[in-house]
Amino acid sequence: MTIAGPGVEAAQRAGAGARPRVVIVGGGFAGYNAARSVARRMGDAAEIVLVSPTNYFLYLPLLPEVAGGVLEPRRISVSLADTLPPTVAHAQGEVDDLDLAQRTVRWMDPEGRHHTTGYDRLVLAVGSVHKLLPIPGLSEYAHGFRGIPEALYVRDHLIRQIDLAAGTDDPEERRARCTFVVVGAGYTGTEVAAQGQLFTRELARARGLGENAVRWLLVTRGEVLAGLDEHLATTADRVLRDRGVEVRTGETVEEALADGVRLRSGEHVPTRTLLWCVGVRPDPLIESIGLELGEGRLVVDRTLTVPGHPEVFACGDAAAVPDPGNPGRFTAMTAQHAERQGKLAGRNVAASLGRGRRRPYRHRDLGFVVDLGSTDAAANPLHLRLAGLPARTVARGYHLLSMPGNRLRTAADWLLGAVLRRQSTQLGLVRSPSVPLDTSSPEVPHHPRMSFPPERSVGDREATS
Repeated sequence: MTIAGPGVEAAQRAGAGARPRVVIVGGGFAGYNAARSVARRMGDAAEIVLVSPTNYFLYLPLLPEVAGGVLEPRRISVSLADTLPPTVAHAQGEVDDLDLAQRTVRWMDPEGRHHTTGYDRLVLAVGSVHKLLPIPGLSEYAHGFRGIPEALYVRDHLIRQIDLAAGTDDPEERRARCTFVVVGAGYTGTEVAAQGQLFTRELARARGLGENAVRWLLVTRGEVLAGLDEHLATTADRVLRDRGVEVRTGETVEEALADGVRLRSGEHVPTRTLLWCVGVRPDPLIESIGLELGEGRLVVDRTLTVPGHPEVFACGDAAAVPDPGNPGRFTAMTAQHAERQGKLAGRNVAASLGRGRRRPYRHRDLGFVVDLGSTDAAANPLHLRLAGLPARTVARGYHLLSMPGNRLRTAADWLLGAVLRRQSTQLGLVRSPSVPLDTSSPEVPHHPRMSFPPERSVGDREATS
């Protein structure tokens, strides 16, 4: 596969009749759908290069089920090669430099080599990373939840804490190891607490501790699922409380320690588990570009084009897209918006190359689903309020329809999970140093010796491929 050629050669290539090159940075909901959209409209009339650190698309909404022992990680990791059109070339690596003047993109591959390619059209869909707050001890003792490595670490960690609790004679240590704190009650935090509580309760019962030995706290500054439909929020709050999860609204973590956390109320909670699910911020690459930002995201117009750079498009969590339903505001950083914007970005890229017409971004709220494990869920499809098993059925049906692959395998895992206990094997493949909270790439394990993922700086090994 040849994807070489500096951006300064773009005009020469166009003049020589070469195919235009479209480079898409990011393989999440926005980037993946942008690649499919461009390929469907351009066929082999354009070179399409997707640069992302993994060779799969992660179906992020089901990540809590991986940590909770319901699904295996490959079920929600959809192969790019198997599901993208053959006209899309995948370049595995982490982008560490963009030169808009020269129209070049540079990235580091997993073996530490740098590569550079030029582009005629650029789509920035780099997604988001953990939102951090200046809390003492947070980066040292907390772990986030944005990628497969973190989900695998959390699953092993939950099993390890219950195993260690069952093996100690110290009641204080046992209580601390059986106490789990989740900070943030958005989608991720709520579903992680729901799945984790079910998983650890089952583990504790199997290890002879009794399911009442497990204590879960969901700490949030606001309300559970704040900003979403009231039905979803109240249903999730009720289900968690009924299960025994301590939902602490109007509360924050003031300090993270090796043996626990200190809350704003002054309470010290002994624990060995602090899961940080407060929110996300755009990938740091966006800030390094030097263009206008809105709420930390790259400002674009309604066609997802970057002002002053008609060859550059941005979508998903990286883009500040005007919300047509809320004048003066940007669309929320959700998977639904990212998927829709990715499709539109691909369409408008093709239009800029002579295939079709550009369209502005529009969206219609079709409802949301919140999966709380067991037979519990909340949903409002087309504003129809559902809870319990009906909502659970809608939620799983929605996820199966939305996934671009692995549907049968995922459904098989769900079916087996309904009749079998969750597996409690602790593999230990991902250790704590490999999943730092403060990272620009939560999608891949950290390998400091290889400098991968790379820092946002220029390295000294260069290759053109």
